[in-house]
Amino acid sequence: MSGVLGRTRLSWTTLAPALALLVLALSWGREISGVVVVLVAVFLVSAVLAAVHHAEVVAHRVGEPFGSIVLAVAVTVIEVGLIVTLMLAGGETAATLARDTVFAAVMITCNGIVGISLLVGAVKHGLLHFNPEGSGGALATVIVLAGTCLVLPTFTLGEPGPKFTAAQLAFAAVASLVLYAMFISTQTRRHRDFFLPVSVSGQVIDESDDHAAPPTTAMALTSLGLLVAALVAVVGLAKVESPAIESAVAALGFPPAFVGVVIALLVLAPESIAAAKAARRDRVQTSLNLAFGSAMASIGLTIPTLALASMWLPGDLILGLGATELVLLAMTVIVSVLTVVPGRATRLQGGLHLVLLAAYLFLSAKP
Repeated sequence: MSGVLGRTRLSWTTLAPALALLVLALSWGREISGVVVVLVAVFLVSAVLAAVHHAEVVAHRVGEPFGSIVLAVAVTVIEVGLIVTLMLAGGETAATLARDTVFAAVMITCNGIVGISLLVGAVKHGLLHFNPEGSGGALATVIVLAGTCLVLPTFTLGEPGPKFTAAQLAFAAVASLVLYAMFISTQTRRHRDFFLPVSVSGQVIDESDDHAAPPTTAMALTSLGLLVAALVAVVGLAKVESPAIESAVAALGFPPAFVGVVIALLVLAPESIAAAKAARRDRVQTSLNLAFGSAMASIGLTIPTLALASMWLPGDLILGLGATELVLLAMTVIVSVLTVVPGRATRLQGGLHLVLLAAYLFLSAKP
């Protein structure tokens, strides 16, 4: 065992988070350009890949659906910190930054992660099977959270513009926490089997028969620490890269809000890769857990945090979506329901979700 641990400590997955954090420390708060931008991007990608590896180690130790929850919550907590940091810095887009980031996360998870997982899995395995009870419950929670926090502010009358009053924001924050807590309780306790991979006949698959022995507690805790370090590096390096991204976005003639989309794509890359790898192993239920769990955490943790932080954050907090975004969200809801209800899917469903993601990305760049 000591030999295995020794090899683990010297592996690239151990070194990558540490080196990425070192690069982050050296580049934080500085203007970078040219070769340095490329170098930071290389370490950013290495941190993403390392995060995926360590998430898989933790998931193997704790089992599903706990592994998906660990990755989703870890990414979201760090993402919230990034949003608050950027809002404190102010700027033209500070008031809508939270809305743009959260909506980008919902579209990327519910269309991007779901779409690529279904497409990858269906190409290799044909017809995919998953549990409609668990996936349907997760999707319903995402819909209620998105409707409460992103749709209702557009239509409420208490404040001019698409934003909540203080009382309405407090209600949305409490409702988000309650819904998220209820879902986690359902997913991890009484109905945990709804969120486990299933066979063609609908029977829950015992994954202990498919893999090697789980890692030790010490190895899992080490990977958990390295996972957090890698995610901090991913978000931090994405922030370091943001000026270069902003320059590229401006040079292409895209609106400033598109920067948030690019950063969301970078931050959600670990979950996207982990979900695609699970789908290749014919574990699309794990992919859906990651996708919907990440969307849920992005809303259910971000909005309450910002509601509390709004007491000392400068400027307004605009959460309501515009007309184009509302249409895209409605289409996503309808297609997602039709995907989840049967409990099985083909590459067609994957293609539908990816086209919706492409429409979102295109209209974000060319509104």
